[in-house]
Amino acid sequence: MSDFDPIEEVIEALQAGHMIVLVDERAVDIDGSELVGEGELMMVAELADSTSVHFLSQHAGGPVYVAAETSHLEQLGLDAAHGSSGPRGATYMVPVNARDVDGTGVSAHERALTIRRLADPNSVSRDFVQPGHVTPIAAQSGGVLRRAGHTEGSVDLARLATFSPPVAVLASILDKEGEVASTPYLLDFATQHGLKIATLRDLIAYRSRSEKLVQLEARARMPTRHGEFTTYAYRSLVDSSPYIALVMGEVSDGQPTLVRMHSCCVTGDALGSNLCDCGEQLQAAMAMIAAEGRGVIVYIQSHEGRGIGVLHKLKAYELQQEQGLDTIEANHALGLPADSRDYGIGAQVLQDLGLRDLRLLTNNPRKRVGLDGYGLTVVEQVAIVADPNPHNIRYLRTKRDRMGHATLLEEGDHPDAKSA
Repeated sequence: MSDFDPIEEVIEALQAGHMIVLVDERAVDIDGSELVGEGELMMVAELADSTSVHFLSQHAGGPVYVAAETSHLEQLGLDAAHGSSGPRGATYMVPVNARDVDGTGVSAHERALTIRRLADPNSVSRDFVQPGHVTPIAAQSGGVLRRAGHTEGSVDLARLATFSPPVAVLASILDKEGEVASTPYLLDFATQHGLKIATLRDLIAYRSRSEKLVQLEARARMPTRHGEFTTYAYRSLVDSSPYIALVMGEVSDGQPTLVRMHSCCVTGDALGSNLCDCGEQLQAAMAMIAAEGRGVIVYIQSHEGRGIGVLHKLKAYELQQEQGLDTIEANHALGLPADSRDYGIGAQVLQDLGLRDLRLLTNNPRKRVGLDGYGLTVVEQVAIVADPNPHNIRYLRTKRDRMGHATLLEEGDHPDAKSA
C-alpha cells in the first residue's frame, strides 16, 4: 500500500480549504543515481488568509510563491523578473503588493490580501504595484503533462479542485537543518500536521487517465513491405506533438493485441545507422504484427534519443566516439537524463483505438512499467530479435548491463566492438 494519498482525496482536501504536501518523489535514474526531488506545502490561493500564510512561512521554511497560468499573469499585466528563468525551468515574475495594502506588504495579513487579489478573476493590472513582497511564478501551458514541476502541479490541482482561475500558493519544505527535505521527512511532516500528501507522478497518471489528451487528425491506408496498415495521425493536446499509430487488423475486439511503442530514431529508422538497433526493431515489429494479422505500432516522434532530441543525440554520439563514453555517460556529460521518455500520451492513443490488454513488443522491462496506471494491462512482454553488429555492440551491452534490456549478446560480446 502506498504511503501517499490518492489524488481524489487531495482534491477534496483542497476544496475544503486545507493545505496538502505535493512531492516530486525521489526516484532513481537508469544508472542508479538519485534524481532531484523535493516537497512543497500548498493550498488554493483564493482561500489564503493570514493564518495559512503564516503557517506556510513558519513550517515549510522556503519562500512563499503564488503559481498561476502564464495567460492569467499576463492578463494582470505583471512583468517577468530580469533573468526570470529559474531552477528547473520555472519562470518568476517581479514581486507585487496589492495596491490596497496599507503597510509595507510583508505581514502575513498583507501577503494574504495580495495572494487573494492574484487569484481574483476580477483583478486588473492597476490592482497591483511592483515591486512588492509576493512573487508569482508562471506555470507552463499543459501543466504537469508538459513540465513535471511543482508550479504546474499546484495549478493543475487548483483547477481539478474547480477553482477559476486556478491559482495556488506554495512553499518548499525544508528539514530541521534547512536542507531540501527527503521523502521520509515529508511523509512524517504530513502525518504530524494531519495533511494529505501526493506525488507529481500520481498527478500525471491521474490526468492521463481522466482527461482526453489526444485528437485524431487523419486516417489513411499505408501499404508497406510488410502488408497494408492503416495510419492514424494524432495530435497531443498538451504540446501538439504528433503520434502516429500503424494499425493492422481488428484491434478493438477485446483480445490481447501485439503493441510496439516505438521511440523515433531518425538515424536508425530512416538513415540506416548501425550504431543502434532501432530501425531493425521497428521492421521486426512490423513483420511480427503482419505475421499475426493484427497489432499496433505507436510511433512517438518526441522520444528521439530517449527524449533528448536528434541534435543532442548526435552530440552524445560525438562524445562516445571521441571520449569513449557509453550512452548513459554521454547523456549525463551533456547535462541530460539517461531516459526522459513518458508513455502517457501514447497510452491514450491505444485507449482511443479501443485497446485494453497488450502483448507488448519490447526488450525493455521499464517500458512495461511506464504503461502502468493508464487503464491498460500488459498481459505479456514479447521480445524483439535484432542481430548485433560490430558497431552497436557497446550500445547493446550498455542496454543489457545498465538498463536491463534483453539482447542477443553473449557474455563475451564481440572482441572488435566499436563505440556507440
